[in-house]
Amino acid sequence: MAEELKILQKIFDMMEYGYGALSQYPKAEKFALATDMKHSMDTILERAIEAQKKYYKKTTLQEFDVEVAKLKAYLRLSKNLGFLPMKKYEIWSEKVVEIGKMLGGWLKSVNSQKPT
Repeated sequence: MAEELKILQKIFDMMEYGYGALSQYPKAEKFALATDMKHSMDTILERAIEAQKKYYKKTTLQEFDVEVAKLKAYLRLSKNLGFLPMKKYEIWSEKVVEIGKMLGGWLKSVNSQKPT
């Protein structure tokens, strides 16, 4: 349970950083790539809360994992297109990778539980 609360805090920290970085995107991208990235971050938060509350977590955690992978791809694309400076890319990516690692541990723990 404590691990689940830690991941929520990491997601909040990542979202605060991400929303700040997205405000500096070019105007043309604010309703394109930036919107997709905001949606992905919002979905990550929603899946984390759902997984925390649901009895059967496996499918929700897998959907959570997919959203983390999407956000990583959007970050890489943003850096490659020059919308995100290298330093911000590194900081934001580090936060997303950390969330991914915590999610991996959570998935591993759920997968190791015996079905009832």
